[in-house]
Amino acid sequence: MLRVEPRLSDEDLLDRFQCAAFGYFLETVNPENGLVADTSRPNWPASIAVVGFALSCYPVGVERGWMTRDAAVKLTLATLRFFWNSRQGNGDDVTGHKGFYYHFLDIRTGLRTWRCELSMVDTALLMAGVLVAGAYFTGDNDEETEIRELAEVLYRRVDWRWAQGSNSTLRQGWKPKSGFLRYGWEGYNEATMLYVLAMASPDKPASDDSYAGWTATYRWENIYGYDVLYGGPLFMHQFSHAWIDFDGIRDAFMREKNSDYFENSRRATYLHRDYARHNPSGYDGYGEGLWGLSAGDGPGNFRAKIERRPRKFSGYAARGAPFGPDDGTIAPWSYLASLPFAPEICLPALRHLRERHPEVVDSFRVPSGFN
Repeated sequence: MLRVEPRLSDEDLLDRFQCAAFGYFLETVNPENGLVADTSRPNWPASIAVVGFALSCYPVGVERGWMTRDAAVKLTLATLRFFWNSRQGNGDDVTGHKGFYYHFLDIRTGLRTWRCELSMVDTALLMAGVLVAGAYFTGDNDEETEIRELAEVLYRRVDWRWAQGSNSTLRQGWKPKSGFLRYGWEGYNEATMLYVLAMASPDKPASDDSYAGWTATYRWENIYGYDVLYGGPLFMHQFSHAWIDFDGIRDAFMREKNSDYFENSRRATYLHRDYARHNPSGYDGYGEGLWGLSAGDGPGNFRAKIERRPRKFSGYAARGAPFGPDDGTIAPWSYLASLPFAPEICLPALRHLRERHPEVVDSFRVPSGFN
């Protein structure tokens, strides 16, 4: 007799997805130094941004009963001690420079890997997690006191003004031999948290004109009837909101537009749904229940004819709507990350994914992308 799984309530469904996502950090962390792998692929390096998300999630795990407070304290202390004690400098065999850290680190040694850049935005995401740890662990004991002390000195050490170079906007990165990367953090994107932390620094803040310099590069569009501060991939509208509730908070730009960043993320979520409805490239499945373009893995870099139409595919890419790139790769985690903004369309899309594409949902986990 066929056994039909009972339909989960919204609360139970979300709890299972959240718990499964949280488990990633515990499965891929190096407990000796707190570094967390960038992906689940074997022998992959750690990402400092992923570490920032992990530090932010440990308190959630404690509150939800997914890990003990003692375990969270142990992992958090290992992480903060590593970043404080690891070598800083402009030479080889280091982890960071000027309080910033390299984007990817060897998960065992903690040293720079792939000749990657010293990353300003990824350091900001790391520091957001560091500050969460400092705010959450308020216990009157040696371990939690040390967490608070390390969180403060790590944030204070970051030299945000240096990261501007000779510009008003913060640079995207820096390398020992070539210096600052050519491009700065300009145009609306995931850098909101970067500028907030840079301006708020008690010791080494960015210059007073840095935030205005950033917002001066914004691009306001009307797309599918939505007035929106444009950023193509959905993650740009999600990441900084993991730490700050922007509902009702307006800067000069948003006051002029009679909007705020929370409302903008809501509109961006609807924009992606409507882009899939229009489906200008004719991808199979796009529509009401299947939408959401973001940064993530794809099928690989190649060209092929699909139903007599030439298609160009990509591996990892920051896919966006409506101006692309779009190779038919959906980022299913977009529904979960956009739930705070538009639950009325995200939750049905999540159920649609689980019921119509069960091969994509593995034990309540979703991949970076599927095509």
